[in-house]
Amino acid sequence: MRQIGSSDRADLSLPVVIGAGAMGMAAARRLAQRHRVLVADIDAERAEQGAAALRAEGSDARGTACDVTDPMAVAALCATVADLGGFRVLAHVAGLSPSLGDFTTIMRVNLLGVALVAGGLLPQAGQGSAAILISSLAAHNFQPEPAVEAVLRAPAEPDLAERLAAVLGPEAATPQRAYALSKYGLTAYCRRQAPAWGQRGARIVSLSPGMIATPQGATEFAKSPTKIKLYARTPLGREGAMLEIADAIEFLASDRASFISGTDLLVDGGLAAALREG
Repeated sequence: MRQIGSSDRADLSLPVVIGAGAMGMAAARRLAQRHRVLVADIDAERAEQGAAALRAEGSDARGTACDVTDPMAVAALCATVADLGGFRVLAHVAGLSPSLGDFTTIMRVNLLGVALVAGGLLPQAGQGSAAILISSLAAHNFQPEPAVEAVLRAPAEPDLAERLAAVLGPEAATPQRAYALSKYGLTAYCRRQAPAWGQRGARIVSLSPGMIATPQGATEFAKSPTKIKLYARTPLGREGAMLEIADAIEFLASDRASFISGTDLLVDGGLAAALREG
C-alpha cells in the first residue's frame, strides 16, 4: 500500500550506483529522474545522506553500505538488490586516484572491487540490463608487459594486488602504476565479459573520463605536475563537468545504446587522441 507523502516508486526499474562521492551522486541524481535508485558506498552514512538528498528532491532512493573489496559485503549488496526486484543498471563509479591510497588499496578498490560487484550482479542481469563501469583515460596509450597482463586477467582473485606487485617488483608497485593498471584491467574485463552479459540479453561497457572537475581531481592537480601538463594538451582546452559524465552514463544505460557492449567510451575532450598523435 502506498504511503501518502512518499516518493516510493516500486513500479520503476532500479539502477545500482556504487559510490556516493561527487561523481557518483551526479550519476545517481541523473538516473533518479527516471528510475528508483540504490546508492552504495563504503561509508553507510554518506550513502544514506546522498539517498536522502535525492528523496528530498522527489526521487525514490535509498542508501546502503558496501565495501566492494569484501566478498561478503558484495554478497549482501546483491541480496539487497534481489529483494528490491533486481536491477536495470549498474553504474560502478567508486574508485581511488593515486593520491588516495597505496598500490594494494588502489588495485583492490579499482579493479578487484569492480569485478566482485559486476560478477555478483551478473546472475540478476536480464534483457535490457546494462553495467557501466567507470574507467579512466589512464587506461589508454600504454600496453602492460605480458606477465602483468596475465595477472590482470583474473581481477576477482583475492590476492590480485599481491601477485601483481610480485611481478612488477617493489620499485614499480607505486600508486600511480596501480591506478593505470587497475583502469586498464577494468576496460579489458568489460571486453572479456561482454559474451557472458550478452547471453542474458544484457550489456557491459566501460566509460573513461579524462580531466573532469571533481574534488578528487582537484586533489590530484595539487599533487601532480604531470596532470597539469595533460590538462594543457586537452584539445577542448578545459576540464569536463561531472554532468557531462552523467550524460554519458545516462545514454549508455538507455535503450538508445542497446547495441553497445564490450567496449569503452572515452569522454576526455580529445586528450587520448592528442597523446596518440604526439
